[in-house]
Amino acid sequence: MKFEQLTRFARGFVYAYNGIRAAVQEERNFRFHLCAAFYAFVAAFWSELDPVETALIALCVAAVLALELVNSAIERAVDKPDTTHWWSAGAAKDMAAGAVLVMAVGTLIVALCVFWPRLGTLWANFTLRPTRPAGLVLTLVIFCKFIFRSSNSTEKGKQPNGKTDS
Repeated sequence: MKFEQLTRFARGFVYAYNGIRAAVQEERNFRFHLCAAFYAFVAAFWSELDPVETALIALCVAAVLALELVNSAIERAVDKPDTTHWWSAGAAKDMAAGAVLVMAVGTLIVALCVFWPRLGTLWANFTLRPTRPAGLVLTLVIFCKFIFRSSNSTEKGKQPNGKTDS
């Protein structure tokens, strides 16, 4: 394998990282799903889930986050179409958002099936220490500020140097 091919391959990871970073910085729904993922993993830990159940939760979380990235990419790709394509652009954005919703509902159903039998264990571990409910309230406040923060730029896709993506 040539060094040039390896460099190009590694550059792909940098591009992926940049895309995820842009989603965290500019996409409120992606930030919401990240925070929900945190709570899902905390609940999995407190519920003492089996490794396979935890992996199922992780797979569902990853699928929702991946679809949210795809949804954001589609929204940016078809944003501000010319007048002859405005309907299909809007439909594409709606379908992408629908895909995220379908996966999120599926994830919620999986979570209910996995956590329901362990609600007693979850509650016992949650109330084991008084710092846990206080920590939950504190993280809710922090996450609300994180989710609903305003981005540095006034417009999605606007780069810091003033250039736009289009």
